[in-house]
Amino acid sequence: MELNSQISQWIWNSKYRFFGADGNAIDSSIEDTWRRIAETVASVEKEPKKWDQKFYDALKEFKFLPAGRIIAGAGTGRSVTLFNCFVMGDIPDDMAGIFTAVKEAALTLQQGGGIGYNFSTLRPKGAPVVGVGADASGPLSFMDVWDSMCRTIMSAGSRRGAMMATLRCDHPDIEDFVEAKKDPSRLRMFNLSVLITDKFMKAVSGGKNWDLKFEGRVYKTIAATELWNKIMKSTYEFAEPGVIFIDRINKQNNLAYCEKISATNPCGEQPLPAYGACLLGSINLAKLINKPFEKGASMDLTALRELTGTAVRMLDNVIDISRYPIDQQREEAVSKRRLGLGITGLADALIMCGVRYGSKEAVNLTKNWLRVLRDSAYRCSIDLAKEKGSFPLFVKEKFIENHNVKKLPKELRAGIYSYGIRNALLTSIAPTGTISLLANNVSSGLEPVFAFKYNRKVLQSDGSSFIEPVSDYALALFEELKGTGENKTKAFVDAQTLQPNDHLVMQAAVQEYIDSSISKTINCPENIEFETFKAVYKSAYDLGCKGCTTYRPNDITGSVLSVDKIEHKSDQELLPKEKSEDGESIDDKPLIPLERPEQLDGKTYKIKWPESDHAIYITMNDIIQDGKRRPFEIFINSKNMEHFAWTVALTRMISAVFRRGGEISFVVEELKAVFDPRGGAWMERRYVPSLLAAIGEVIEKHMIEIGFIPSEGSFSEKVGRGENILDFQREKGKSCPSCGSFGILRQEGCDVCTTCGHSKCG
Repeated sequence: MELNSQISQWIWNSKYRFFGADGNAIDSSIEDTWRRIAETVASVEKEPKKWDQKFYDALKEFKFLPAGRIIAGAGTGRSVTLFNCFVMGDIPDDMAGIFTAVKEAALTLQQGGGIGYNFSTLRPKGAPVVGVGADASGPLSFMDVWDSMCRTIMSAGSRRGAMMATLRCDHPDIEDFVEAKKDPSRLRMFNLSVLITDKFMKAVSGGKNWDLKFEGRVYKTIAATELWNKIMKSTYEFAEPGVIFIDRINKQNNLAYCEKISATNPCGEQPLPAYGACLLGSINLAKLINKPFEKGASMDLTALRELTGTAVRMLDNVIDISRYPIDQQREEAVSKRRLGLGITGLADALIMCGVRYGSKEAVNLTKNWLRVLRDSAYRCSIDLAKEKGSFPLFVKEKFIENHNVKKLPKELRAGIYSYGIRNALLTSIAPTGTISLLANNVSSGLEPVFAFKYNRKVLQSDGSSFIEPVSDYALALFEELKGTGENKTKAFVDAQTLQPNDHLVMQAAVQEYIDSSISKTINCPENIEFETFKAVYKSAYDLGCKGCTTYRPNDITGSVLSVDKIEHKSDQELLPKEKSEDGESIDDKPLIPLERPEQLDGKTYKIKWPESDHAIYITMNDIIQDGKRRPFEIFINSKNMEHFAWTVALTRMISAVFRRGGEISFVVEELKAVFDPRGGAWMERRYVPSLLAAIGEVIEKHMIEIGFIPSEGSFSEKVGRGENILDFQREKGKSCPSCGSFGILRQEGCDVCTTCGHSKCG
């Protein structure tokens, strides 16, 4: 078992390898990591040594991949949760309850869990607040509070917190919710999803009116198609909100008799009740193919059955060894013992079998594989119930009649009736971006291969880096077995060549065998027609999916995958520089700093940057030289002490450049080219990629006003011609908050960096 690429090594070393408090590595190899996990998870068994080895065998060679929280935290003794995500309690519609909920969210994020919240319980904006003589500010204003809190909480493993916010389609503030992310600086720590009811979908189909109401009072009535179009337009333009078919989720829930669901975890694969937790792990299908790329290639179903049973037992044990941020989460997890066992490497497995993703053959194969996984998971949970008992809230007569159990083979239904079942829900398809990269870059979850080859920047321990070509697992194996000159089969398709329907049919095929839900992104081309785009969501509903998330490259979130632009020098730049009489290049001649007069004229500008609590003031002072006004010095001031060091440094450096005289307009271009990896902001109806770029614009504006540079070609002029910074961002894509490269792709509701492996759901 090896980490075959530098990027896999880097991910293991930076995210999952166990280091002691002194900084020395406890895990000397990936085998040590698997041993650490296996021993810890087996510790609650009556025969720990027996199960220790079985668990290790499942983990080695990346056959079973527990979620990242388990890999990073199990056996370390750290005060972290092994659950990836939670849905928090219902938010009371009063100030004390709201801020208690904020506190619970902060505690959960601090221990490393992502969270989901339903904000539908909060009264709409403008509704009266009885007793204080004021109007309510509405759920979005409190989402801003959560967003601000989340930005300041560093989750375990140096990950920023991820959150999901849901709002019902009949809430009076739903229109504002739908369009909230038109401002890319707002609610950046949230994924947003609308809770869509069956009644609403019927109203859309029938062209009916739709009431927006709260606690029985109708605040507004609109056409259902009008609201649907607003939802579709928003997700078409900036990829949010997602859509959750909440009635279907509740009707098909194994626990419909004892819980109500109104929110999901941040990536949507786990619809959960109040304080529900998602415990995740994935079977790597790409490691279970016999005779890959041969005519008789097939899934080793015996190995799949055995591996699934072992994985269920492992995850069930994790419930008993994990820490929980708050007591209600422990009570919820123990009383229902909910699991989220899923898959990864599906696309690679299909390629190895010579089957094209999205084809009829792929749908049939996938259904067969998932049926085996589902039945094996239920069989193991029945056996665990015989050995350890059913989950405490198991009610035989009610459980046996639920939607998912009715689809099981008769022998499994009989087993549940006779012996009970250990886990209330067993299957879910989660995002597997980082753990799939750890497993030598297998395709992620049930997603198609995004790109078969690309370059990654790999960081070394001494801080240096180099570029390494990275191949998808299936392609690397194909070239290893067949050679690089061998023609590839029709099965080698990626997300760039597939149509939205190819994604949809695969999602629907998998959903049929999944208890919970699926994290899946349907990639759409940028030029897809709006009506065609809308039809994707209607098809998702008709096909029985529990939700739908799409991604279309757009002005606000950029393109999906970056391609670095190659800059070519102009012919003029390649000409020899003009020489002075002494043979020096004129550009290289030293410049003598200008003397500062006792008094200078200037102007002060104000910038209000969304990320800063205080305004930034920029003062530009000028000097007259050769009858022409030119910038001489700059002062940058703010009450925000976080800005103090860099603003002082920038003030001194730019002022020094100005005082040297000569050509100084390059300062503007250098500042405007700076991109903040966390994202920029909209200012005066245009996108500015960073605070430094905003300062560059102020300097440029001042230079134009004093006549130092012409207005032609200025940033403002370029905006008017449609040449603003978004043109660059559309081409480059989103930048990574970890390494800064423009290598972010969107998969399974998460941003994954193709350069350094960073991933974030949210």
